[in-house]
Amino acid sequence: MKSRSLRRCAGVLACAAPLAGHAQAGTAAGQPIPELDPVVVTAARSPQLLRNVLADASVIEHDTLARAGQSSLAEVLAQQHGIEFADSGGPQSVTSLFMRGANSNQTLVLLNGQRINNANGGGIALNALPPQAIERIEIVRGAASSLYGADAIGGVINIITREPGDKALSAYANAGYGTYGTSRYDAGVSGAADGFSYSLSTGYGQSHGFNATNRRSFSYNPDKDSYYQNYATGTLGYEWRPEQKVVAQVYRSRINGGYDASASYDYNDRYIQDLQAYSLASENRLTRYWKSTLRAGYVEDKNDSRAEGMFEDNNTRFRTRQMQYLWQNDFTLAAGQTLTLAYEHLDQRADGQMSTPTGIGNYTETRRHVNSYTGVYLGDFGRHHVQASLRNDDNSQFGNHTTGGLAYGFDLTPNLRATVAANTGFRAPSFNDLYTPTSAFGYRGNPDLKPEESRNAEIGLKYQDEDSELGVVYYQTRIKNLIQVTEDFSTVENVGRARLQGFTISGAHRFGNTRLRASLDLSNPRNEDTGKQLLRRARTVLRAGIDHRFDRLLVGAEWYASDERYDYGFPEEKRLGGYGLVNLTAAYDLSRNMQVQVRWNNVLGQRYTLADGYNTAGSNAFVNLSWRM
Repeated sequence: MKSRSLRRCAGVLACAAPLAGHAQAGTAAGQPIPELDPVVVTAARSPQLLRNVLADASVIEHDTLARAGQSSLAEVLAQQHGIEFADSGGPQSVTSLFMRGANSNQTLVLLNGQRINNANGGGIALNALPPQAIERIEIVRGAASSLYGADAIGGVINIITREPGDKALSAYANAGYGTYGTSRYDAGVSGAADGFSYSLSTGYGQSHGFNATNRRSFSYNPDKDSYYQNYATGTLGYEWRPEQKVVAQVYRSRINGGYDASASYDYNDRYIQDLQAYSLASENRLTRYWKSTLRAGYVEDKNDSRAEGMFEDNNTRFRTRQMQYLWQNDFTLAAGQTLTLAYEHLDQRADGQMSTPTGIGNYTETRRHVNSYTGVYLGDFGRHHVQASLRNDDNSQFGNHTTGGLAYGFDLTPNLRATVAANTGFRAPSFNDLYTPTSAFGYRGNPDLKPEESRNAEIGLKYQDEDSELGVVYYQTRIKNLIQVTEDFSTVENVGRARLQGFTISGAHRFGNTRLRASLDLSNPRNEDTGKQLLRRARTVLRAGIDHRFDRLLVGAEWYASDERYDYGFPEEKRLGGYGLVNLTAAYDLSRNMQVQVRWNNVLGQRYTLADGYNTAGSNAFVNLSWRM
């Protein structure tokens, strides 16, 4: 699809938005309007109704995740405005996520409130998080380091796994099969009684896959790259008195996927990603005006690459272990005014081993810790609304770093609010950046690196009534001290600058049993030193969707259109053409407890590229049988 066509479509959307209805900034193209205004905690570290959040925030509800079918978590997230992704040949591969044009390692991802970005390179194990394991996802766009510390330049994504219900006993099961020999099986139970609450879910999926690489890749190998995946997640809570409870959570998953390391041998090299997260929390209402939360948690991210054939000696293993401790205190100062004060301690340990003929070993340093202090103020004064946040992170590697945020909202009418916000953010250098030992080619890490720093400003309008939502946001983020490889490829330095500028409009409207939604991202992610567009990011992305219910049958359609992008290349960057995808969905209630779901992605069989040299899925369908107790 040509840029000209996208801009024409964008103009139609902009003109039609007032007719199609109005949507809050947080409403995504791929989601129906929720019946109830959801409560979110990520935007201010304390519960708020989504309509009251001053940031550009949204929620992916459980119903959307339950109908994801064969779609990966990255594909589900990409239905939200301001988010793009690129993978290396399927859901089993390494995935990069771009929020508002920021690099993948500049977006913070939390799992049940704990950071899961690995410390090795800052990557995110999205491929180890199947949508079926998730209750909901909260998304906050824009710099949020003043709330959560390092890596939150583009924003924050908080993934909440399945939670206990309010019934004494509930259960569910799913079984599905689709194109490429893809199958999925999930089951779980939950309940609550006598102060106890619990949930336990598990699942398994596998696929014969498709060929991950094409002839543009140096490692092209015309085989199918299969994968299999399993997960288990659980929660156990006990409330011995009202607002006095203890909660334990556990999450474990593994995905074992094929990739092509060599074009010379018929081997299916494997990439194995393991993710574990554990936490124990005590939530206590100490007085009418004071709530205290104590939490201790552990997250481990491990990935192994096992190559055979020509590169059988090039096996790698990277692991990050993070101990995370939190003491958060929420105070009610007066009606409409709250203050949150938090102390956090983060202990990161990373190791990396590469078995090669040149014998590259572990990092020169393998541990660091961070002590953090955060304050967040929320104030509602009639038509005026304020959020202010301040945070100091004391990192054992580079010292103190202070960030702040200030947002203001004014109610123009009971349904229309104007907002303005300014925030600062930063990304801490990874262990790869800092402590990579000297290789046979002379490359090494740079322990003198400084954090990447950002300044973000945005202005927006939000409208919401019972049937309609509208959001318009203009933002600009400037990043300095970008960590880049030196011209002689000997190390990395803080030499880069980038500007992320964009405009988003998103809308949704409900006509009885029909729901429409659409969003448009117009962005300009640029390297300020070279003037070039940042790699793998489009300037224009358009999303639209419709759902309609006919008694027991729910049918839907989605459209996703992306402008051209660029990717790594030598001596010139490679151009990746624009594309458009059409997806169809249906769900039919067989009975009160049984439902059959169908999802058909890429109906037209569009051939497109997210990363040069790697294939994407063709037209593919998935049928799921779902049972609910």
